[in-house]
Amino acid sequence: MKKLYLLKIYSLSIFLLVCFPSCKTELKKENIKVEETSRVEYLPYFGDESFTPHWITPGSAEEKSFHKIPDFKLTNQSGATITQNTFAEKIYVVDFFFTSCPGICLKMTNNMSKIQNAFKNDSEVLILSHSVTPNIDSVSTLKTYADKYDITDNKWHLVTGNKMEIYTLGRDHYFVENDLGEPKGIDDFLHTENFLLIDKNKHIRGIYNGLNRSSIAQLITDIKALKKEI
Repeated sequence: MKKLYLLKIYSLSIFLLVCFPSCKTELKKENIKVEETSRVEYLPYFGDESFTPHWITPGSAEEKSFHKIPDFKLTNQSGATITQNTFAEKIYVVDFFFTSCPGICLKMTNNMSKIQNAFKNDSEVLILSHSVTPNIDSVSTLKTYADKYDITDNKWHLVTGNKMEIYTLGRDHYFVENDLGEPKGIDDFLHTENFLLIDKNKHIRGIYNGLNRSSIAQLITDIKALKKEI
C-alpha cells in the first residue's frame, strides 16, 4: 500500500499536462518553490515508451541490467564533440528543441535556465538539448542562441548532428514522444515539451513537463535526491 501511495503521488507530480502557450519574444524571470527532499526513498526507473515506473534498488543486479541510454556522437555550440564520455559520472537533464521554434521552445528554454541556475556551481549536473532541425541549426546558429539566452558552455550543451541519430535517440531510447502505437519515421517531425532526468549510470529516472513550473520544481528536487544515491 505504501509503495502504491508513493507511486500515485510521484506520477501525479511529473505527468502534469498544460496547454501550449504562444511563442514570446522575451523570456520572463520566474521564481519557483522547490522542495528540499524527494517524496520517495529512491526515484523510479523508466525503460520504455509507456513510462511505467520500476521501483529498483540502486546498485542491484536488476538496476545494472536495466535500460540505459546508448553512446552517441554529436556536436555542441562550441564545435566540441559530445559523447556519453562527456557525461561520465554526471547527472544530466535532456530535452529536444529547435532554435527557430515558433511555439513552446522559448518557455522550455526559460525553464531549463532555472535548472542551469540552480546547479550553476555544481559540476556534477549538466544539461543536454538536442536540435530536431540539425540541418538548420548549425554550430554557429546554436552558439548565437546560447549567447542570446545566457546558456553556459560546458554546463548546458546544445547539440546538432546526424538527424537519424538524434531522432532515434529521442524516440527509441529517451522515449520522449507519447504517441503509443503510432510508429514514426525520419520524415515525421519530433517535438515534445518533455524533460528527462538521466542518472550517472545512464538510466532514465524521471520525465517532466518542461512547460510547467511545479514539474520543474520537482525536477530540481529529484536531481538533489539523485546526488545522494550511493
